[in-house]
Amino acid sequence: MMIARDNNLEMESASEEETGRIGMQLAAVLQNRDLVVLSGPLGAGKTVFIKGLAAGLGIDREYIGSPSYTLVNEYFGKFPLFHFDLYRLENESELYFIGWDEYLLRDGVMVVEWGEKAAGLLPGKRIEVDIAIIDEHSRHLNIRFLPGSR
Repeated sequence: MMIARDNNLEMESASEEETGRIGMQLAAVLQNRDLVVLSGPLGAGKTVFIKGLAAGLGIDREYIGSPSYTLVNEYFGKFPLFHFDLYRLENESELYFIGWDEYLLRDGVMVVEWGEKAAGLLPGKRIEVDIAIIDEHSRHLNIRFLPGSR
């Protein structure tokens, strides 16, 4: 199934490799200043998805790790990739101290794990990726392209 910016998709992945390939497919349609927000429980494969997305942007997936303690990592490929992990975020206001507003204005692609923790600070225009665990290897992915101004 091809990903297009003008529709929402639901799909299943039977493996980590397939989840990564779906991330690569999304990378093919990303544009400068896109915001991708991922949600799903621990172990759902959010970081696996981001590794695939990064590979699709020309970034070596081996460099991608979850920035749980630093909140944001920066990588450089076709577009700069700003990878946020908000799992340990206690309050949205913490994001102001790391330059959240400035990141939203920078050239590049922002990817946010646990984006629901910053719901009040997310712009309307974004791509939401919800990953649900079906079983040990299988995942259900729902990708939504939300319109709005940024």
